[in-house]
Amino acid sequence: MTVSAMDNNKSTRRSSWESKMSISTVSTKSRRYRKPPSSIISSDSDIRFTRGKLTSQTRCGCCIIATFLLFLLLAAASVYVGYTYFLPEYPGDQIYRATFRVTEGDTFSTELADPSTKRFQETSRDYKERLNLLFRRSAIKHGYRGTEVLALDGTEDEDLIVHFDIKVDPTYVGISAEDLEAILANEISVEESLFFRNLTIDANSLEVKPSDALPQMVTTTANPVVAQTIITMAPYVPRRCAPLSLRYCNNLPYNVTTYPNALQHRSIKEVRDNVISFRELVDAECYRHAYDFICQLLQPGCQSGGNEDRVVLPCRSFCRDFMAGCGSRLSDKVRALIDCSNFPEFSSGQQCFSRPGCVDELKAKALSPRICDGVIDCSDLSDEKSCTYCAANQLHCGIGRTCIQTNQRCDGREDCPDGSDERGCLSLVPSIQQLKSIQRISPHETEYYPEGVVVFNEKGESGKLCTESLNKTLSGNRTEEVLRTVAVSLCRALSYQDVLSFQVVQDSEEGSPYVKIKDPFADDISFLQSKCPSKQVLKVQCEELECGLQSTHTKTMRVLQKMAAHGDWPWHVALFKEEVHICDGILLSSSWLATTTSCFQGQPKAEWTAKFGIVRLASTSPWEQERRIIGMVKSPVEGSTIALIRLDQSVAFNDFVRPVCLPAAKLVLPTTAHCTTLGWARNREQLQRVQVKVADRQKCENVSISSVNSICTETIHGHNDCNEEEFAGSSMVCKTSNPDKWTLIGITNWRIACAKNGMERPRMYDKIGSNVDWIRETISSSNNT
Repeated sequence: MTVSAMDNNKSTRRSSWESKMSISTVSTKSRRYRKPPSSIISSDSDIRFTRGKLTSQTRCGCCIIATFLLFLLLAAASVYVGYTYFLPEYPGDQIYRATFRVTEGDTFSTELADPSTKRFQETSRDYKERLNLLFRRSAIKHGYRGTEVLALDGTEDEDLIVHFDIKVDPTYVGISAEDLEAILANEISVEESLFFRNLTIDANSLEVKPSDALPQMVTTTANPVVAQTIITMAPYVPRRCAPLSLRYCNNLPYNVTTYPNALQHRSIKEVRDNVISFRELVDAECYRHAYDFICQLLQPGCQSGGNEDRVVLPCRSFCRDFMAGCGSRLSDKVRALIDCSNFPEFSSGQQCFSRPGCVDELKAKALSPRICDGVIDCSDLSDEKSCTYCAANQLHCGIGRTCIQTNQRCDGREDCPDGSDERGCLSLVPSIQQLKSIQRISPHETEYYPEGVVVFNEKGESGKLCTESLNKTLSGNRTEEVLRTVAVSLCRALSYQDVLSFQVVQDSEEGSPYVKIKDPFADDISFLQSKCPSKQVLKVQCEELECGLQSTHTKTMRVLQKMAAHGDWPWHVALFKEEVHICDGILLSSSWLATTTSCFQGQPKAEWTAKFGIVRLASTSPWEQERRIIGMVKSPVEGSTIALIRLDQSVAFNDFVRPVCLPAAKLVLPTTAHCTTLGWARNREQLQRVQVKVADRQKCENVSISSVNSICTETIHGHNDCNEEEFAGSSMVCKTSNPDKWTLIGITNWRIACAKNGMERPRMYDKIGSNVDWIRETISSSNNT
């Protein structure tokens, strides 16, 4: 039964297959198809294959497909031939060789001559980052491809010469060597460079030339289509604030940070990988506030605003205190990163974090009477802002026990004792953005700008002076007359000698507010908020700053107290050797001060610093500036002990730091001249005034040996005025022909302590008049180099 069933099924399948095959044929007659010899199917197979002939329609379709494939092949061949032989070759990046000389802020050492040293790598990286930031924010940013520092050379401990190349993609931007040189020159010439901060670069040394060694294309194959020298650089990513994510530093007074941090960590992962060594440093208790400082380096504060957020670091004085306690425990690499001279000063107006716990330290030093006494002893004003007379959100007037609301500044009424809230209402600033970034702690300007756009301030709001309305309503000559009047009045109000130049320029800053002159011919010029479609603003450059002025003293406030207040003697300088007060000096220009050579006699080589804007040695004022001393020039005048001291960088002039006047070479001091010298109270470390008068030289010769350069003096009030100690290098200043200006007359050569007249060292001063020509020549020649 099984066999028969299978046979039946087989016959059924065969008949079914044959019936289907017969239906699919064109002819009704049966055909036989011979099995091809190469067939691997046996003759007993149930399945049989048939092969039909191509119809005319099928042949047409195949021809179309073959033609299309042939067309594609020809097209591909054409593209290949075109790209290979007719397409112009890609030129690659254009390379320019550039060089400049750094005259201040950096010096050459033998380590920098070897590219394999760590010093060269760190220095070259620093300059590379500066140049990258500059060009990535310039007009060539779309075609800029990067900078590489090639070499650093110079003479040991002298100027540093930097050689580097600039790569530009000519596909995206057309540029010449002159254009690149102009971009660099514009940034170098700015007084406060954003990208070359703390550096002084000689503009005459700048040179940019096209490189003869252009990048070569790889031709190892027959197809040189791909240029192997194309450099793909990651797009510049602006700095942005991010939430704090390091648990160890969760006690900071802010909740956002930014990367890279002050230690060059670019992510939280890098911070966590290195945090252990810093925690050990905090545990070593080498500095009381080490935790705060370390965490502010690892997770620095961040301030939002503008096109890019800004990092907020510890203040320079905070950094110096930390390094004094923990610097010896740091590795060379970390010590190089924590260069306190690169940290902002609180007095600069840049936001930074001052040392915490200032009020507690005053109490611990038994200086509680200084709290709320009207004299600022803490850089963050915490000793005066925690008082009943001053709320936390108010501005301290800087002098006295008075605070004001922010909108009281420039409201037409003097609210501060020195009238500082109504000064500087018309000012010069580099930009509105920089003005907004300044951390204002008092109505006083943090820095005088001798050049910039004219800005009007009123009740806490600022706007640039737009000249568009003047051009529409006045003739050209009348417009120039009005602008000159504004420029002259502005420079003199800012205590500059006169206007040097003024011009109408196109404002390139986005989002700036503007004001216009209401009545240009009124006795008192007023300003109104206005739009400025043309963006034409007034730019002014003032001449040299007036010397010898006490800008915090108004006509109604001229009484000088014995105890010095901030701004009374803005030219006085305290000199420190290894953080110990040794001598005093007096400021002559932004980079030079005068003292006596006896300060440095017998002193081994050490780090000397000069502090400006202080009236109490144990305090830190918000206007204090600190500079390193990098050189001394002795007087060539026979018998003179005067020395000129050069600073590592210029000081910022403001109401609390200003230069004194130099006398005429043949000045004869009248016996009625009002003269002053300054000493420090022995028990309170307070700067104090000592009034002196010229005495007969014989009085001094009876006690000591004098010379033709000596000025003999005596105190006006005698022993009753004796409460201070005068340090070597302290100055004798007098009012001569101009009752508003103080002139430097002499400098003391030794330390003078308190004693009865006739019993102490004679008050003799080395005469400045015989050194005036040499002083002016030395300062002038340094400015030209």
